[in-house]
Amino acid sequence: QVQLVESGGGLVQAGESLRLSCAASGRTFNRYIMGWFRQAPGTEREFVARISWSGATIVYADSVKGRFTISRDNAKNTMYLQMNSLKPEDTAVYYCAADRLSSGVYNYWGQGTQVTVSS
Repeated sequence: QVQLVESGGGLVQAGESLRLSCAASGRTFNRYIMGWFRQAPGTEREFVARISWSGATIVYADSVKGRFTISRDNAKNTMYLQMNSLKPEDTAVYYCAADRLSSGVYNYWGQGTQVTVSS
């Protein structure tokens, strides 16, 4: 079992930055593909970014490419999402998730952290 806890959300103005963290429990964090997702009110949850266990393979949604950076520190069992040049449309609850079997199915989810970007 893996528990994921996000932190770092908040209220910022457009153009500013935030860094989200996702702390994971368990000894096998470094074997999992990890991802960030977000969900705005009235919309479906959408993919933001994912990172392989080694950090060698990273994929971003087109909407955040060039502005967001995903990273992980396996020694600290922590994943990060650096968000720069934030826009009002980035406002959402951000979730981290773990793909235990590298199957594309995320088995474990955090509780989410709110990011609000004012114009």
